[in-house]
Amino acid sequence: MKYKDYYKTLGVSKSASEADIKKAYRKLARKHHPDVNPDNKDAEKKFKEINEANEVLSDPENRKKYNQYGMDWSKVSDEQHEAWNQAGGYRRPSRQRQYQSAGADEVNMDDFSDFFQSMFGGGFGGGSGFRQARSRSMKGQDFTADMHLPLRTAYHDSKHTLTVNGKNMRITIPAGIKDGQVIKLKGKGGPGMNGSDSGDLLIKVLVDADAVFERRGNDLFTNHEIDLYTAMLGGDTLVKTMAGNLKVKIKPDTQNGTKLRLKGKGFPVYRKKDQYGDLYVKINIKIPTKLSEKEKELVQELSKIRSK
Repeated sequence: MKYKDYYKTLGVSKSASEADIKKAYRKLARKHHPDVNPDNKDAEKKFKEINEANEVLSDPENRKKYNQYGMDWSKVSDEQHEAWNQAGGYRRPSRQRQYQSAGADEVNMDDFSDFFQSMFGGGFGGGSGFRQARSRSMKGQDFTADMHLPLRTAYHDSKHTLTVNGKNMRITIPAGIKDGQVIKLKGKGGPGMNGSDSGDLLIKVLVDADAVFERRGNDLFTNHEIDLYTAMLGGDTLVKTMAGNLKVKIKPDTQNGTKLRLKGKGFPVYRKKDQYGDLYVKINIKIPTKLSEKEKELVQELSKIRSK
């Protein structure tokens, strides 16, 4: 397998913190997301590379293995990794690193067997301890990934394509998904050892903020502007909702900052069909500017009448 520098892919140093990796991934994911770059094959390829790098570096244990074994990190079980370190592997460079420095693209894991046998030959009966560790059934590793979703996309059921271990996977995100909610795809993680079950894929959904609507639970909040005359005399106005414009009646004498509640016009309730939160609309009154002389006279006349 050709060596891939995941640190270079995310544009971070090998000493980068988890927060630095997460920040770099989010920035690059937003830039190269297929929704932002439709029909752009280069962006799609870059997005896959970014996700692959993040799957490894965002998991502390996977990152440790990658640092030590390179592209063969996923072939090394937790027991093998622990045995390697206990045997002194942390005091000498691994063969994987030696091959990388020599420019090799692929390393056979049998090379590690020779090393373990030489390390454990006396204490484990000529390497039998290593063979026992290899033959033990172990569930595959769980994979984790972050997925950014615009708020308006989260309002509907949405289909997405993920790349896991170089394979494309189509998933559907149900409407009403919450920010930070984790979706578990059973058996879509790393392969198990010796016939054991595969690991799971855990997708953390990060719902991005919207410029018009603020979400609080299943309720939505927004501002709406009306003119002075509608506020004083009443009338109809078109209010934006996630489902489109809605005609709303404004009562006479409506004050600036008045809040309207539009029942059932908020965010869908996760996995509950036809159930929605409410939409709260804050009314902002726009004061007219650049009045004509006639308008000024009428306002002055009105002011005199109101002062009596």
